[in-house]
Amino acid sequence: MLKAFNLLDEPWLPVRYADGRIAEVGLLQLFADVGQIVALAETSPPGLIALYRVLLAITHRALAREHGEWGKSDLARWHAKGLPVEALHAYLEHWRERFYLFHPDWPFMQVAALAEAEETRHKSKPWTQISLASSSGNAPVLFDHSVDTHPSQITATQAVRHLLGFLQFTPGGLVKTVRDSDKAGPLANTAAALPMGDTLARTLCLALHPCSIEPDTDLPAWEQPAPPSLANLRAEPTLATGANDRYTRLSRAVLLLPEDDGQHISQLRFAAGCALAEDDHAPDPMANYRMGSNGLVRLSFSEGRAIWRDLSALLPDPSGKHAKPAGVLGYAHRLLGALGQADSWLPVMVLGVACETGRPAKLVRWRVDNVALPTCLLEQEDVVELLRAALRDSEALFVGLRQIATSMLAESMPDPKHKDTRARARAMFDNGASAATYFAHLERRLPALLACLAQTGDHHTLWQAAQLHAIAPAWQAACRQLGEGARAIRACAQHEPRYLGLIKPLLPPVTKEATHV
Repeated sequence: MLKAFNLLDEPWLPVRYADGRIAEVGLLQLFADVGQIVALAETSPPGLIALYRVLLAITHRALAREHGEWGKSDLARWHAKGLPVEALHAYLEHWRERFYLFHPDWPFMQVAALAEAEETRHKSKPWTQISLASSSGNAPVLFDHSVDTHPSQITATQAVRHLLGFLQFTPGGLVKTVRDSDKAGPLANTAAALPMGDTLARTLCLALHPCSIEPDTDLPAWEQPAPPSLANLRAEPTLATGANDRYTRLSRAVLLLPEDDGQHISQLRFAAGCALAEDDHAPDPMANYRMGSNGLVRLSFSEGRAIWRDLSALLPDPSGKHAKPAGVLGYAHRLLGALGQADSWLPVMVLGVACETGRPAKLVRWRVDNVALPTCLLEQEDVVELLRAALRDSEALFVGLRQIATSMLAESMPDPKHKDTRARARAMFDNGASAATYFAHLERRLPALLACLAQTGDHHTLWQAAQLHAIAPAWQAACRQLGEGARAIRACAQHEPRYLGLIKPLLPPVTKEATHV
């Protein structure tokens, strides 16, 4: 394979400039314009967060190479005045040889050894093997009608973005090449958090992990002393040496096979990768943890559940009983404090890919959510607890509504006491519009709740009114599911007092003047 398609020069990174223009740029151009670029413009959630992680690894290593051990004051200066573009360009030029997408020894984020390995040199797979959105093997998806024996072609630009997202989010499971199975990627089944600035430069500053005393102990994939060998692929899983390793771990071994024009891909070689072992004491800097039935579990995306309902997982909890937020949120908070912006709001993007419960190899959804957090929530424990209590109240209210509505729907059916009837009624309610209606109404009031908490206002009254405003149309949606028969009317009449009892604590108190009138 000849050297071709250097990512420093070739336009492959989609970006959005401050004037609204969308363009693709190479790494050198990206860092030259890092202060004028608002954000990356990749539309695939796994590819988007993977690109940010690569840029963070480059930025971290470039700053360490130029300045040695740098600290919070340096980061505050770069956030205010701009990143040192000369240092970033010097770093990239120093490692230019490692940024060729096609290279006989060091293809970028790939394993050249697959070209000669007995297990892979005569075997190839379609490029869809590394596309989380495409059909592959026996896992077809809607709107994708490609087949493995006749794959379409994609550009090298598309291929590298698919590859980076795949390496971060690939689920664990069977591989059957070099090893029978392999560990999952660093962000598998994770809703990753990324603090956002008003420019790409500031986003990188906010999310940048601290510089260690010995920065050369944590190297990205392209700085490793030797290319990955078959022995590395067969070895036992290893712990990450740090964020740079995590952000660029070759969780699967891939070798892209260019077409004759050197600009397109249809086939690749594929095998088990450099497996990542997890360390409970050194979690991924972008992973949030919430309390599950058996302890803290990674925050992921659930069907029909917006991320704001798990907002407490993004907030600090010194007790460790409720949540463990992503490290990047702590980095951002400390930087804002150093900048004197402790009373500002922090936009956070939460994105990733979710697997089916109990079937980690089956991907079922990906999503991008955006929330804005007042920074007081990142430092004031009492305010965080008030928010947690408000969110618990809204969830408990919906559970009460669900129980009443399920009983009401069951009463409208034949044999209402039978357990199968109750199960059908519960499924009927869950597939109706009540949940979406209730939580959509509440979500519209969430910014007001956060602002009230930030100003230490009367959030309790505000949130009670919001819940009352949200539950009424949700109850009406459940009643509409009954139909119009006599049994339905009787079931509604029987259960309406229970509903009124549920919402009674939310009603404003009746004043003496109103009672007198």
